[in-house]
Amino acid sequence: MKQRFYFDTSVFGGVFDKEFEQTTLQLFERLKLGEIICVFSDLTESELLDAPERVREYFKKLPKETLERVIVNDDILTLATKYINEKVVGQTSFDDCVHIAAATINKVDILVSWNFKHIVNVYRIRGYNSINVRSNYQSLEIRSPKEIIEYEDEN
Repeated sequence: MKQRFYFDTSVFGGVFDKEFEQTTLQLFERLKLGEIICVFSDLTESELLDAPERVREYFKKLPKETLERVIVNDDILTLATKYINEKVVGQTSFDDCVHIAAATINKVDILVSWNFKHIVNVYRIRGYNSINVRSNYQSLEIRSPKEIIEYEDEN
């Protein structure tokens, strides 16, 4: 069974960011080869509307059979609100919390993000997962693309 990775919006933008481009393209190559499934939400689609044209076009050209769209629902919003209420992050990071909650509730294997301030941060991850477990959800694996690309064996 293929692994399901939830990509937040930063991953799509990483394709055109000099610092993140090479690693992000390696991740998308795995997607294009059918090795993984990219899970994204209707929030991601909404955020992409404000992204540069080239980012939107890149997203539109991804192979549809490698994509899985999930809808933000009341359960996701309730869990995201718990993250805010328990001060894992501030209210201005609510959309980031929705991504975390969407990935949690949809039981993805890994949430992938380039957002080191609010998402890929060991202290925030502990906070999100503490709430997840107390809310009877599984812990969520959260990683940057750099941590999940496959490096070739140098031997």
